[in-house]
Amino acid sequence: MKYTIEILRQKSPTDEPYRQTFALETELKNATVATALSMLNAKTPLLDIGGKECDRIVWECSCLQKKCGACAMVINGRPQLACDARLSEQKGDKIVVEPLKKFPVVADLAVDRSILFENLKTISAWLVSETRASENQNDILYKSSLCLQCGCCLEVCPNFIPEGDFFGMACMIPLARLLEEMPDDEKKELRKKYSKHIFGGCGKSLSCRNICPAKIQIEELMVNSNAISLWKGIFKKIFK
Repeated sequence: MKYTIEILRQKSPTDEPYRQTFALETELKNATVATALSMLNAKTPLLDIGGKECDRIVWECSCLQKKCGACAMVINGRPQLACDARLSEQKGDKIVVEPLKKFPVVADLAVDRSILFENLKTISAWLVSETRASENQNDILYKSSLCLQCGCCLEVCPNFIPEGDFFGMACMIPLARLLEEMPDDEKKELRKKYSKHIFGGCGKSLSCRNICPAKIQIEELMVNSNAISLWKGIFKKIFK
């Protein structure tokens, strides 16, 4: 099968982006965008569709098995993992590949997603003391542990702005686990941060619901976390 791969490229954070198109032919039935990028970079020299010699394409990958989230990018307008985007499942034989737009570009398809981890630090997304989960908590804990921190949910979120007060679902999901697992006497400060950085900024558009590569039931986790951090406290005050 012959494909045309159009890539939005940028040599450095300060350079202007430009588009470059490559021709690719492969007989691999399960070839993905990650496969295509690897095949292009393996060419010596790497030539674009017009025969111009090009620098190697900069992109990130690690496991290539949908477990690390490193290869997240925008493929034909949809944020997804390059290792999970099969060429045969794209519409037509032209594949347009771009970096995630909500994060600063490092080079080509590699972006700086450090804001995700800074937000987790701001909200103190870790256990203070040792806990033991009960059997009825296991389902929530398992589902929240699947988050890859890839940033795909933030890419489609109309409310997330890097370095803004709303931290998005990439931060909510780890908190869903903490709110479920953390002892009640340690949750007070976490509830305040959840209210400010998650509940207060989410417009409930749920554009993230069907974009998650790990297929996390985001709405279910959010409803449970809202109940723990907000509604239970309100009901306690009302019925005192």
